[in-house]
Amino acid sequence: MKPQRRAPALLAAAVALVALWSWQRGEPQAAETTAAPETQAAAPTPTPGEVPAPAASASAGAPLSPLGQAQRREQLALWQGRLERARMALDGYRIAAQYPHESRPIDEHPDQVRPFEPIAEDRALRLPGGSAAQGVHLKTTQERVFASGSESSRVTLKLEDDAGRTLPLRVTRAVQKEVTPPGRTASTAEFPMPIGNDNGVLSAVMQPAAQGFAAFAGTVRLELMLDYGGQPGFIYFDLTYSPETAATWLPGVREASSAAGIDFFVKAQVLVPGRYVVSARIDDAKGQPVALALFNAEVAVGSTEFRLPVFGKLLRDRQPAFPLQLRDIEAFLLKPDTFPDRVMLPRRAGVQHTSKSYALSSISDAEWSSDERDRYLAELGKDVATAEQKVKALGP
Repeated sequence: MKPQRRAPALLAAAVALVALWSWQRGEPQAAETTAAPETQAAAPTPTPGEVPAPAASASAGAPLSPLGQAQRREQLALWQGRLERARMALDGYRIAAQYPHESRPIDEHPDQVRPFEPIAEDRALRLPGGSAAQGVHLKTTQERVFASGSESSRVTLKLEDDAGRTLPLRVTRAVQKEVTPPGRTASTAEFPMPIGNDNGVLSAVMQPAAQGFAAFAGTVRLELMLDYGGQPGFIYFDLTYSPETAATWLPGVREASSAAGIDFFVKAQVLVPGRYVVSARIDDAKGQPVALALFNAEVAVGSTEFRLPVFGKLLRDRQPAFPLQLRDIEAFLLKPDTFPDRVMLPRRAGVQHTSKSYALSSISDAEWSSDERDRYLAELGKDVATAEQKVKALGP
């Protein structure tokens, strides 16, 4: 029985991960449509090679031939598999859709708990020709991979052996340049990058606006030629940069509560209209991450508020200690069909607002409801009913 209980939970996690990706890509309906493949998988459309069961003979009470019995067993196994998949799809969608897209449990998205931590990697020391040096590792960090306006990204690297000991590493050449498509001439000059060294940890700061790329939109690359004991190596760091300023933050966070949950409103002055995607993390009074709150909608020019909700049932289910803390707000203007496809707003790192304290009993524990959710539950329920009828008809 345990594997059967785990399957819907795993599917729910998969559906929820697709929901977050869709919100970040500007497709707020995607989590609903994730049910479609399962719906198709459970649909009663005959598959190639499917042989109709000899139902007429069975209903008439006539004995089946050995071939007919084999065909019936084949059909029964087919529909039993479809019934299992249909039930998994229905249970998984129901669990995933008990909370709205814009208010999700943070443990569904572990990569979003600490969004502003540097990206740390263990990389090979690449030699000329592309082969990797043996017995050594490049430990690197990169502060961010998207930047706008005057934002910067600090990178670090150090060389270690298999035992974790820091090894001497030298940079023989460091340049920052734009990445251009084949056949196109670069519109900016290469920037010689100064490199710092702190006890074997090398570092550089990529700040395109201050390094000759203030009018450039695209990928800026920091290329480093390395030397370890006379052995050459190579590594690079890419930063997707936009010189635009899409919006600026305004001071203050507004809070509103109802039986449906708690809403936080973050204020901004929008300079460029379009679809804005905003995310924030919600911790409880003990510092435990609780929820990921999201905004994804078209916004006009002018002063606005991005609504970041914490759904009531999510609060009731997680039982957080109040007051709640709103922290680490990340936002960008989505620009579909272009590159770069986003213009970042400045990061708002750390706690941005502390809520009032509320009695959980004053908040509803009702599941999220919407027309689309009801429609998909009905369609998935039909798939289950159809498969159940087929299994019953084909059974002993």
